[in-house]
Amino acid sequence: MLCFGEILWDFLPDGIFPGGAPFNVAYHLRQLEVETHLISAVGWDLLGDELLRRLRHWGLSTETIERHQGLPTGYVVATLGASGEASYDITSSVAWDQITVTEDGLRAAIHTDALVFGSLALRSPFNRAALERLMAVVPAQAWRVFDVNLRAPYDNLALVRELATRTTLLKLNAGEAARLVDGGEPGFGREERDARYLEEQYGCPMVCITSGPHGAGLLHQGKWHWETGRPVVVADTVGAGDAFLAALLTLLMLQKLPTEDCLAHACRLGEWVASQRGATPVHPSNSASY
Repeated sequence: MLCFGEILWDFLPDGIFPGGAPFNVAYHLRQLEVETHLISAVGWDLLGDELLRRLRHWGLSTETIERHQGLPTGYVVATLGASGEASYDITSSVAWDQITVTEDGLRAAIHTDALVFGSLALRSPFNRAALERLMAVVPAQAWRVFDVNLRAPYDNLALVRELATRTTLLKLNAGEAARLVDGGEPGFGREERDARYLEEQYGCPMVCITSGPHGAGLLHQGKWHWETGRPVVVADTVGAGDAFLAALLTLLMLQKLPTEDCLAHACRLGEWVASQRGATPVHPSNSASY
């Protein structure tokens, strides 16, 4: 699989951790033993050195990650609420605002089974052009997976709606779905209605909506599947949705398990990550542990 978008550092109250939604998905795909490439960029600085060192340690290729002389490695200052939910202060004019698609990246795209991309990295016209270059060479049968991340002020709904029409799997949380559907406030119980609206409006074959502790749903081949969340002691919610998506893709697309089983396993992994510090805990050797 191929993930396109930001890699950065999450500055949390209890430490700094590698982050960025596309990177988090790539990390968890690799933990699930899926061959994965990340197309992103870091600066020629200590923070960039350390990100690349950790990627190599985790067995993730760094061939498709560019380094910028004039732009620093990105970082985000995350503030945690009482229940562990995070809000973000995202730095601008950083390396991942200018992601160059190299020949290595194009070769990876030509042979990929899925291209995973988010909305945050598309705040820059440079990256929107880079994504178009990738989508032009991705095989016709490969999945286009759009992981929506509406982070103000980088929440371009018009761009999200346009890309949704070109997506195999649209994944977003309940609040993001409500904004796209009618601009309303999310409320538990409207997830299926919103998913069916998005499917019809944008022609998405699959729509996945996560709803925090309530669980997650997937509209697949016209059938709505729902998995109720299980309570965990939350350390922070950073990366939980990204781990969920990695598991869902692995089980649904590669292992081809029944949809309800894929959704259940994905929820369990997301819950387990929420119980850990940071977005990139090492998976337990026994999947039953989460």
